[in-house]
Amino acid sequence: MEFNYKQHPGRRLINRKVHIDGEPLVSIITPYYNAQKYFRETFNSVLNQTFPYFEWIIVNDGSTDEDDVKQLLELAEKDPRIKVYHKENGGIATARNLAIEKSTTDIIIPLDADDLIEPTFVECVYWSLYANPEASWSYANVVGFFHQEYLWNKSFIAKQMKEENLLTCTAGIRKKDLLEVGCYDELEKHYNEDWVLWLKLLAKGKYPVHMNWYGLWYRRTEEGVLNIVESNEDINKRAKKIIQEAAAKVDDKIEAIEFPRYRIGEFEKPRKWEWERKPILGDEKIKVLMLIPHMEMGGADVFNLDLVSRINKEEFEMSVIMTNPGNSTWRQKFEEHVVDIFDLTTFLDIKDWSAFIHYFIKSRGIDIVLISNSYYGYYLVPWLRKEFPDIGIIDYVHMEEWYWRAGGYARTSGVAGDIIERTYVCNEHLRELMIEKFHRKPEDVKTVYIGVDEKEFHAEGIDRGRVKKELGIQEGRPVILYPCRIHPQKRPFLMMEIAKEIKKEIPDIVFWVVGDGPELPDLEEAVRKNNLTGTVYLLGRQQDMKRYYRDSDVTLICSIKEGLSLTAYESLSMGVPVVSSDVGGQRELIDERVGRLVQVLQDERKDFDKREYSREEVRRYVDAILDILRDEDGYEEMKEECRRRIEERFTKEKMVKELEKEFKEIKGGRGKERRQKVWEAVQMLPNLVDDYCTLFCEYEAMNVLYNRNHKIIQYLKDVLSFRKSLKDIVKDFYKYQNKYFIAKYKQRISISKFGFMFRVFGKCFRRQ
Repeated sequence: MEFNYKQHPGRRLINRKVHIDGEPLVSIITPYYNAQKYFRETFNSVLNQTFPYFEWIIVNDGSTDEDDVKQLLELAEKDPRIKVYHKENGGIATARNLAIEKSTTDIIIPLDADDLIEPTFVECVYWSLYANPEASWSYANVVGFFHQEYLWNKSFIAKQMKEENLLTCTAGIRKKDLLEVGCYDELEKHYNEDWVLWLKLLAKGKYPVHMNWYGLWYRRTEEGVLNIVESNEDINKRAKKIIQEAAAKVDDKIEAIEFPRYRIGEFEKPRKWEWERKPILGDEKIKVLMLIPHMEMGGADVFNLDLVSRINKEEFEMSVIMTNPGNSTWRQKFEEHVVDIFDLTTFLDIKDWSAFIHYFIKSRGIDIVLISNSYYGYYLVPWLRKEFPDIGIIDYVHMEEWYWRAGGYARTSGVAGDIIERTYVCNEHLRELMIEKFHRKPEDVKTVYIGVDEKEFHAEGIDRGRVKKELGIQEGRPVILYPCRIHPQKRPFLMMEIAKEIKKEIPDIVFWVVGDGPELPDLEEAVRKNNLTGTVYLLGRQQDMKRYYRDSDVTLICSIKEGLSLTAYESLSMGVPVVSSDVGGQRELIDERVGRLVQVLQDERKDFDKREYSREEVRRYVDAILDILRDEDGYEEMKEECRRRIEERFTKEKMVKELEKEFKEIKGGRGKERRQKVWEAVQMLPNLVDDYCTLFCEYEAMNVLYNRNHKIIQYLKDVLSFRKSLKDIVKDFYKYQNKYFIAKYKQRISISKFGFMFRVFGKCFRRQ
């Protein structure tokens, strides 16, 4: 994971208008001793919190610098939630204990005066403890920064805690548990107060929640406590003795609650959250909540990042909730533009997700929910309409994937199509498919091209030949760029066959394979066996693609399936012609003026994973590439047309402006009457939505949990495609006494209710 240690949460104070009503729910406590040097950054990180219902108790532990104390008091005056107490110097433990005594809430968060917390830290702590009332404290992974830089992520093991402190001092701790164990040890200044505290809690049988994300920044300085402890033999000896005494009382079998706690196909009945306070955000901006799977490095993720980074921040407030376990490689990129970012998989069991989303919509005053490749988001659609009659519910679909859930998110969008008021797609081809195959109304589906940043992807200012020089490739050798994930969908072994054939006619041809993926090891072996080592260069994943486009002559995209390739956008923007398979929406971008399209002769479904290809198809790619390379007069004109096409129709600015316009229309009342009608429909029977969610979840789970030939699968296909009458459906429904599936419905769905579900949601249950 790439990580920027300079992008810490205290570097700036985020300007957000918030309502702070009601009593605090969390107490942050900070011992302060001559901490002026770093305290302003800590101050920023606390005041940036997305959860404003906290009090911050700072105990000045006898600071000797008058200017230092003056700064503390000046900062404290800036916010009424800050309370400052003064005492004679007595050490960290005494200062923290005084702060605990002065606190008025049930949750305590110790925070040192030089450490930092991410903007959502307090909110995640609060929710993780709310959702797990049996747990005593909640902590997150740690970023070590300043003089030492590292990422600290270790699972909690009680036995290991006896030998090594796996935690820092910063965590959300229940006050009653602190009081039960006597808070922090004041008798000895051994500088391990927090470690001893964790051991005392464990000795009482109490255990933590481990939030699996980097929420705390721990400053490592040369004069820090850890260095003091490590360099002083007497302190070390006292600390070791006290720790051993505390550790002896700990049961090795104690375990923490670890995340992710995610179970495919086991979405539980959605639950709401009773929120009585005013919305946190106090401005008039249009508030959009994006439900996305993760923050990785794919096409959908690029769209999500482009939207939150480019949207007008003066008019829109974006929030992001993730619903799939992942590495969140791009999280820091999102954090540059969005404050409210929550990865539910890292701090909540899936049973609690719906309650958090319900709370979030109410606490932020959300106007629009945008679903972008979040399967859980689609699952919640009817329930969200039931709970929130006024908000707009929309989605963006990137591609049909027949090999995943019989159509991927395109089909899933169609399932809830009567409730989703508008679906945006990345090309006209997909729009037609949504209408014809997944039964959406034409007026409910709109094409918004994703586009490319034409200012970033521009050949000007990038020296040609730099990559060639780095790789030791002679100037003048033609380069074919193959930029993609090394996956069966992209047909990397077809690329290799094309390279073999072109090499026969242009011996000095070069292929650059830029990307990573599951097929890469096999591709490496195939390149070696086919003696293509000096022709096909496997360069792995690269951050700066512009350099590779600049040194390339043609970009090759030979995928068996695409929506509308982002690499095609980027290539054309850089003035590089594209030879692409004629799939998805590629022909909406590519024609003979900017490249070539090649018909796919391989059967998409039968031969998806096969590595044997029609010689005719290979030859067509070869001819297309040669046709471009050998047309010296037309090549320069083609390059200019590539760039022109992007500027005229396919820029990210156009995409964002189009979506901004749509958001404003929804906020202004478009679709209000329709939303009201759907809301009235789902109110007619109290358990209608619950049953919809149950069917949706259980049916989708079948593809994972059962063989496709199982009789229940065929039965469900018949049900959801209306091949059976309602009477037969209900009859069969009780006939198959499947323990996992049918038993759940026997007591929940009556014949009349089941029929009503079909009438209300109609094609929502249709599957092709």
